[in-house]
Amino acid sequence: MRKKFKIKDKHLAWIFLTPSIIGFSVFYAIPFLGGMYYSLVNNSFNEEFVGLQNYIDLIKNPSFMKAVTNTAIFTSLSVPLNIILSLGLAILLNKKIVGKSIFRTLFITPLVVPVASIVFVMQSIFDINGALNALITAFGQNPVDWMKTDWARGIIIIVYLWKNIGYSMVLFLSGLQNIPIEFYEAARIDGAGVWKQFTNITLVYLTPTTFFVFIMSIINSFKVFREAYLISGVYPHSSIYMLQHYMNNMFAELDYQKLTAAAFIMAVFIVLIVLVLFGIERKINKSIN
Repeated sequence: MRKKFKIKDKHLAWIFLTPSIIGFSVFYAIPFLGGMYYSLVNNSFNEEFVGLQNYIDLIKNPSFMKAVTNTAIFTSLSVPLNIILSLGLAILLNKKIVGKSIFRTLFITPLVVPVASIVFVMQSIFDINGALNALITAFGQNPVDWMKTDWARGIIIIVYLWKNIGYSMVLFLSGLQNIPIEFYEAARIDGAGVWKQFTNITLVYLTPTTFFVFIMSIINSFKVFREAYLISGVYPHSSIYMLQHYMNNMFAELDYQKLTAAAFIMAVFIVLIVLVLFGIERKINKSIN
């Protein structure tokens, strides 16, 4: 009887898994393999195998390298800022302060705001005819087209932080609430100050949460292309010309070889970062246990 039940359970499991497997294959696995194939041929018509030549051409391409550099700079600036600010807000809102439920709601609101609304707000502030320039001209200064200057990167970072801080803050809040209060009470009895409590208790026990927030922040940093594209167009200022802009332009030019090669380079870059983070998390967890 047990064997029959096991066989039935296996069949039932495959029945439930089949739709997901089909969906994953059609929308992820097959396009992935197709993209890999296109990155190894010279064009979509002759389809002559050229190996890694497309990747070599990409590395030699100044536009691609500029996009890689800008993407790396943006990620290295925005992700740590997002973690630091969201953790600070979570610690603050985890305390007994007046109106903390209102503040929580305000910081979560950007999660449900459409991208078009975000773009409209940013344009109304930083456009050549926007509110910021109206304030500047009121003091007798010349208006500045902010998205056509080096300030453009800072504006995109502001958009990224405004969109993601609330989500990261909620994750940190859930992590903070899982830390037993007894740990802090014991630390205070032993004479530990606020900084020692933060470094030896809060940060240590928030390691899994921080790891997850870090990965999600990196992934979301690659999604900021939507806002950058809508605010500044196809060819933005050179400081915010990122990998997604490059791939979008290659798609418009029907250059699928460069497009897929660039996509795979970006994917490898993300996977390497995640693997390094997994290694760091394992070492920290071993030291805790």
